[in-house]
Amino acid sequence: MSSEITYSESGVDIDKADEAIQRLTPHARSTFRPEVLSDVGGFGSIVAIPEGYREPVLVSGNDGAGTKTLVAKELEIYDTIGVDVVAMCVDDIVTSGAEPLFFLDQLTVGKVDPEVIEQLVIGFAHGCIAAGCALTGGEIAEHPDTMGEDDFDVSGFVVGVAELADIPKKSSVTQGDVLVGLASPGLRCNGYSLARRVLMDGRALDQPAWPGADSSLGDELLRPSVIYAPTVLSTFRQCEVHAAAHITGGGLAGNLKRVIGDEVEIQLDVRKWRRPEIFDQIANEGPVAEEEMRNVFNLGIGMVLVVPSECADAVIGVANEDGHEAWVIGQVVEGNGQARWMD
Repeated sequence: MSSEITYSESGVDIDKADEAIQRLTPHARSTFRPEVLSDVGGFGSIVAIPEGYREPVLVSGNDGAGTKTLVAKELEIYDTIGVDVVAMCVDDIVTSGAEPLFFLDQLTVGKVDPEVIEQLVIGFAHGCIAAGCALTGGEIAEHPDTMGEDDFDVSGFVVGVAELADIPKKSSVTQGDVLVGLASPGLRCNGYSLARRVLMDGRALDQPAWPGADSSLGDELLRPSVIYAPTVLSTFRQCEVHAAAHITGGGLAGNLKRVIGDEVEIQLDVRKWRRPEIFDQIANEGPVAEEEMRNVFNLGIGMVLVVPSECADAVIGVANEDGHEAWVIGQVVEGNGQARWMD
């Protein structure tokens, strides 16, 4: 007679998952806003709409960290990648003027390691605190056979609230507006498949990132994404903002043309901001053509606000107060809905 088989022997350990939940719960609770009405562990997150909105609408988004997770895995550093996922999500919805309310994480692993799960959730919690939203729940999915035991993937989902009348419209972007770009010191989460192929080919992550660099290659590649949401919200409340674009996959031009109408175009002046060294290293070591660099990477600008020219100084001031470098990096002219580089 054959012995009975268990779920654990099949690759899914419920006891370890329960241990992981016990470890992560206080980190999640540390992010709670007053509007959170449910606790960790329920079947759904219950969150009230904040007071003060006249006609509130919900704005949602989801995203992940891409193959940046492979850098975290190789370095065995797990407490920052969650910040990246939060940044990708909240900085998407804030372009609609939405205040991030709550966030749900998705952890998919080959084998549950409660300590690693806790470190991943610490990153989510840090990101949520920085963004001003609550980490109210999520999912730990153990996928034996489809993933290696040390493999993992992370993603998330955010819900925010915006005032309906204040959501930017494409028609608001007019000739004469200018673009204020907020600095990104690194890659954030985009272009990692290309960056890894160029920079990690035969190189150890503990080596200097480039000759004379103060940081290692691993430090540069795992640098947590800047979270712009609080600064963008402050800008919406203090200044006239006609559009906002989160610069992720597709680069500056690819994302900026998503927020304008067909009657105008954007002109980008690459000479107007400081380009971080890591992008030049990728371009030179690949080599990678400049056109491809522009199509893939943020090139040092992680968020762009389209504002009337007379508001530019005030917008830059708000960004500087929050610790972000910012520059006027382009203008809006008559056109046909494109974004172009002016070299």
